[in-house]
Amino acid sequence: MTANPHPYEGILLIDKPRGPSSHDVVDRVRRKLGMRRIGHAGTLDPNATGLLIVMAGKATKVSQYLMSLDKCYEGVIKLGQETDSHDSEGEIKAEKPVPELNEEQVVDYMNEFVGDQYQIPPMFSAKKIKGVPLYKLARKGKVVEREPRFIRVSAMKLLKFELPYLSFSIHCSKGAYVRTIAHDLGGKIGCGAHLTELRRTAIDKFLLADAAPLEEFEEFSIKEIQRSLLPVYQAIPSNVF
Repeated sequence: MTANPHPYEGILLIDKPRGPSSHDVVDRVRRKLGMRRIGHAGTLDPNATGLLIVMAGKATKVSQYLMSLDKCYEGVIKLGQETDSHDSEGEIKAEKPVPELNEEQVVDYMNEFVGDQYQIPPMFSAKKIKGVPLYKLARKGKVVEREPRFIRVSAMKLLKFELPYLSFSIHCSKGAYVRTIAHDLGGKIGCGAHLTELRRTAIDKFLLADAAPLEEFEEFSIKEIQRSLLPVYQAIPSNVF
């Protein structure tokens, strides 16, 4: 294989569609660029959409920094149903009537999640216990003890009130499972809930508005790819190197 005369080094902002995993997106970018050294920062579940930071070449060296940044999302919660995965992909485990609620009450419930807290990762997650991803155990019907992890929710806002659906936005730290927050919100209200939609809108200063939809990116010319690449020195503080 001949050397690529147009090396790609830097950070790409990709708008991930619903369906493929974050790893699938990396594979597709890898094929498009014709290079193996590609990574991503901050996994999105297959059914989640939105901003995915993809690193090409030497930019992969700053993945830990990028993964540590706060994230912003918009999503939809359905009250009245609990699922084993805390989202719409899971099996419904419980159904309860939704109580009479008004917007002010929902806002008060959401405000209870703002601040520092510990969250227990869901069984349907990629977190590993003794080297085995939790979702593999969950698919076998197993439930194991999970150590709570520290997270921070800087803001959670109600965007639309249309029972049994609640549209919301959230600004949270790395490692926070938004679908588990949806599940726990349902627990506080008393009727159960699960996440039906999730879209990542920002990762710190990186914005979804600046991202290229994956299918459009796959049609980019060499010049368009190069224009899309953010140099690492522009995106990352110099003290990280």
